[in-house]
Amino acid sequence: MPIEIPARLRALLPRRWRERPPRVAVIRLSGAIGAVSPFRSGLSMAGVAGSLERGFTMPGVAAVALVINSPGGSAAQSHLIHQRIRSLAAEKGLPVLAFVEDVAASGGYMIACAADEIHADPASLVGSIGVVSAGFGFDRLIERIGVERRVHTQGEAKAMLDPFRPEDPADVARLKVIQADVQELFTALVTARRPKLDPEEKLFTGAVWTGRQALGLGLVDGLGDVRSVLRSRFGEKVALKVVAEKQGSLVARLLRRANPGSTGLAEEALAAIAERAAWARYGL
Repeated sequence: MPIEIPARLRALLPRRWRERPPRVAVIRLSGAIGAVSPFRSGLSMAGVAGSLERGFTMPGVAAVALVINSPGGSAAQSHLIHQRIRSLAAEKGLPVLAFVEDVAASGGYMIACAADEIHADPASLVGSIGVVSAGFGFDRLIERIGVERRVHTQGEAKAMLDPFRPEDPADVARLKVIQADVQELFTALVTARRPKLDPEEKLFTGAVWTGRQALGLGLVDGLGDVRSVLRSRFGEKVALKVVAEKQGSLVARLLRRANPGSTGLAEEALAAIAERAAWARYGL
């Protein structure tokens, strides 16, 4: 907590101490959104909570800047991060500005909407306000190699979308209902946070736009990078205080190095492919 210096004592301090430049905490939120493991990084509530707390409680900050580069991912984790940012902003009474780098799509855009202002590069990709579910089907593969899948459940929907069984139309219908509910939440959140959206445009189809296009549609408030915008807003001498990301526990780092052949390697490989596909959808 910053120490308040009485005015009569402040006047006796050297000028460079009396006229401290404004400070802005800069928090980088980069990667696909979802569960993390010792072998995979990404954005999750557990992973970013510490950085957010440090940024919003940094002594003497005038604002918090979020530098976002994410193709999206888990709807729940995106919403949790969004809510935590809004809660801290209200609690600390600080304005929040978001800056889009390559992409803020789907859950990445949901997080950006936690800011009071969103700025993007003219070539950034913004939007993808929709819900997607993707996976793999291995039922033909295991049949070809002579493997029998055995699943026993209590509850007809318990093995929903099992990738080792043929796709069931009832499962797909059930998934569509879930997706519709999540889409309704996403649409309501964006509409509430972005009152300047163009009502004539179809913005909730999952489409993406460049930063320049997004500005005209009301998806962002301005074009520019974090340094130039903050210098324009707070003055040339604004101090940008980057909140360093923690590298994870020593155990996690050692596991990444010492267990390349772990039993979960196949799952991690598929997860890495899915994450790569999330970025690839935007040409990245």
